[in-house]
Amino acid sequence: MRLIVARCSVDYSGRLSAHLPEALRLIILKADGSVLVHADAGGYKPLNWMTPPTAITEEGDTLVVRKLKGEDMLEIHLAEVVSDVTHTMDFDADRLSKDGVEADLQIALAAAPRFCGEGFRLVRREWPTDIGPVDLMCRDEADGWIAVEIKRIGTIDAVEQLARYLERIRLDPGKAECRGVLAAQLIKPQARVLAEARGIACVEVDLAELRGEREPALTLFA
Repeated sequence: MRLIVARCSVDYSGRLSAHLPEALRLIILKADGSVLVHADAGGYKPLNWMTPPTAITEEGDTLVVRKLKGEDMLEIHLAEVVSDVTHTMDFDADRLSKDGVEADLQIALAAAPRFCGEGFRLVRREWPTDIGPVDLMCRDEADGWIAVEIKRIGTIDAVEQLARYLERIRLDPGKAECRGVLAAQLIKPQARVLAEARGIACVEVDLAELRGEREPALTLFA
């Protein structure tokens, strides 16, 4: 995360236009592509912001933030920089919505994505979309894209969540054929039915096996 305290002006263009005159403000640039411009008043809400996915460039004394989809653009003109620092944040610090088991599952599956599907390899954890990050983005042996959502218990809501992520990811022509996998310790029967109807694969995983604390169960074939 990059934190800039600067005297700056801000211009937004897109669905509408807005201008913030020059003043001392805090600019937050997050690793997921989020950009927020804060004043010292007004509570927790930023004066202006851009949600991911974005492209951020520096053109002289100007930070230019462009939406990857659409024409929205934020131009932050830095007149005087008081402080400019970058911090590496702990990965799990932002995962309040995930319980401990889900966070542990994600870490374990990121280290061994083959448990989600044969030949899977990890591209990135917390792959950003404009409605939130998908847990793992992988590629398979044919170099196809796979979005993996991880839950402790796979429910209908989990299937719907992954379906929404896939809808956003597939807007990119290069990922139009992206597949989805729901990975969980237990997947509800109703969720399996809905996942099959949505073309989403379901995989049940065991955290102890992922950690090597227990041998995989043997399957006997007649």
